[in-house]
Amino acid sequence: MEIGGYIEFPYFTGNVLHENAVALNSARNCLAYLIEAKNIVKIVIPKFLCASVGEICEKYELQIRYYSIGGDFLPKNLNIEDDEWLYLVNYYGQIDNKKIDGIKKNHNRLIVDNVQAYFQLPAKNTDTIYTCRKYFGVSDGAFLYTDTHITRLLEQDYSANRMMHLLGRYEKSANEYYTTYIENENIIENLPLKKMSKLTENLLRSIEYEKVKVIRDRNYIFLDKAFASINKLSLKTPEGAFMYPLYVDNGMIIRKKLQREKIYIPTLWPDVFDLCDEMELEYDMAKNILPLPCDQRYDLRTMDFLIEEIKKYL
Repeated sequence: MEIGGYIEFPYFTGNVLHENAVALNSARNCLAYLIEAKNIVKIVIPKFLCASVGEICEKYELQIRYYSIGGDFLPKNLNIEDDEWLYLVNYYGQIDNKKIDGIKKNHNRLIVDNVQAYFQLPAKNTDTIYTCRKYFGVSDGAFLYTDTHITRLLEQDYSANRMMHLLGRYEKSANEYYTTYIENENIIENLPLKKMSKLTENLLRSIEYEKVKVIRDRNYIFLDKAFASINKLSLKTPEGAFMYPLYVDNGMIIRKKLQREKIYIPTLWPDVFDLCDEMELEYDMAKNILPLPCDQRYDLRTMDFLIEEIKKYL
């Protein structure tokens, strides 16, 4: 214990939303934890996915098979063997726990990726993964619900040297610190399995989760009211929405035009373009779904401005 000296970052005492989960340093390491704890050898993952999941599976030398999804984001034509694990992604929070329970009845070896559904609590007795930095201003951190734990002690991660892109954007612009952000993302991809850092956990205790959820839901509903008639997706309103997925024919063109207006709409799964054929649904979804921001940073005036800008190019 140190006494005196300069005053450090404040300590927060609020609750963490996933207080009873295993707190780790990244979502990909939640999967690594499960692979080690449950001795996973074979896994079936969706084509519509970022490369990080496949990379972890390859790192642990798992046997990998891929499956396709439909326009409802649910798996199509699943044929899972008894010794295979099914990796289910809850895209944009569109797969509720009732659907997850139904899938688990047929596929008990199930891992649910709730990276885009932070406020959706896990289905009963289901291994479930959450990430923090896609929802809040933290550099890393993830939560894992599981009934099986690894026996070795995990070292605690250290986050202070990964905060520059967040601190920089607070005082300047996202564009000025975008390169630093990408560098941090690359670091996250290679982090060894560790416990969540003290800094990340502390920051998560400062968040008003109910307020965040209300704002996200309000903004999502506002966007859906504006775009439901043209959206190729039939959507429900999730709890604490991640983003609003607007699926239109010319999404990639609109994305580029909005970027010129400093409206940054990501392509969430660019790896799909290498894995899938151009005629496959996943290829078109990765290309033309516009994940519109609806998070706690924005009020309805901002949502209205975003709607009007998009409508210029529809």
